[in-house]
Amino acid sequence: MLGLNRKLQRLENEGSYIKVGLIGAGQMGRGMISQIEGMKGMRVVITADLQVDNIKSAYTHAGIDAANIITTDDKEEAASALKHNQVVATTDMKLVTSLDEVDVVVDATGVPNIGAEIAWDSILNRKHIVMLNVEADVTVGPLLKKMADASGVVYTGSAGDEPGAIMELYDFADAMGFEIVALGKGKNNPLNLEANPATAEEEALSKGSSPKMLASFQDGTKTMVEMNAVANATGFLPDKPGMHGFSGSVSELPGLFLEEKKGGKVKSKKVVDFVNGIAPGVFAIIASDKDEVNAEMKYLKMGDGPNYVLYRPYHLTSLETPLSIAKAYFDHEPTIAPYYGMQGETVTVAKKDLEEGEYLDNIGGFTVYGKLLKASEAKEMNALPLGLIDQNVQLKRSIKKGETITYDDIIQTKETTIWKLRAIQDKDFS
Repeated sequence: MLGLNRKLQRLENEGSYIKVGLIGAGQMGRGMISQIEGMKGMRVVITADLQVDNIKSAYTHAGIDAANIITTDDKEEAASALKHNQVVATTDMKLVTSLDEVDVVVDATGVPNIGAEIAWDSILNRKHIVMLNVEADVTVGPLLKKMADASGVVYTGSAGDEPGAIMELYDFADAMGFEIVALGKGKNNPLNLEANPATAEEEALSKGSSPKMLASFQDGTKTMVEMNAVANATGFLPDKPGMHGFSGSVSELPGLFLEEKKGGKVKSKKVVDFVNGIAPGVFAIIASDKDEVNAEMKYLKMGDGPNYVLYRPYHLTSLETPLSIAKAYFDHEPTIAPYYGMQGETVTVAKKDLEEGEYLDNIGGFTVYGKLLKASEAKEMNALPLGLIDQNVQLKRSIKKGETITYDDIIQTKETTIWKLRAIQDKDFS
């Protein structure tokens, strides 16, 4: 991300700026609008959300005068507003993806099917797309990246999201020629596979967040999805289904990720995992076979080897998303993307005993959670990808708590965009 500040300053000095279209004015979107409004060479010129008042509030909190916020679903009126340096609030997400004036689209909805629609429409309209929707990415990201590449635009995950922060460490170490042994993140909450919006409600309200979102963190789903994105970007794999989820401090990480035969806790190298006790940070475990490099690392107080840890103690979520927007616009490069295709698969597991005929709900809900497997394992099981579940998926048989749900176990009562794209992806990448 080095040098983006100077590129943005030059763009502003030229009297121009990157025109960002945002879809989703929830917590992530609101913070991003305010962050960008304080930056050089960039502005969120149009935002879509079902609740227009959320958009207006986000813009006014960012310091934009209410008189300069135009509410419309009309394309010509929206284009006219942007020419007069105003911003647009709309309920129509397709207006954001199709408006000629928009350079980069950001999906901040967090809903897999909507994210798939946003990315697809953005690519068809030749716009760069930044995904703050890891759930959609791990389900149909390889296809979307292939389509974006063919269309000459950038498909990317976001800086500030943990996969993006991990990828920065990976790229840093890989560029210098280190062997990268493991990649991972800290987990904020103790793993509770039974967490649901009801059990998470009190804590969520105290934090001003969504109970469903908090439940998706507590039941481990979000962690599985995030490390799935890292696996698809790097080719690294979970060492065991669901990963280990060790507990430890930053100083203990190099030893934990030694192979078992060398006194460590993992069976192989090039693994993705999560660790309790180091949140909100992310890490890369690195090594070198060069004596002089190891001597220098010891001199630099990086430890005695053979493994060393690169640790970043923060990730600023959507506040860092503007960096990915700028990187796509200026450098035509993603922050993180599924370069290796489907390496991992976050599969659907029953959170409780489920009855025949019952409909599944959504991520962070009452019925299911996600578990990261190697994609080859998931395919062999015919396991149902978590990103495909919604209220249109009905069970053909009763499922026991902890059982992985397969395609054979369900009836899809309505074909959504993400299901269509996944079918194309499965056929295309087979």
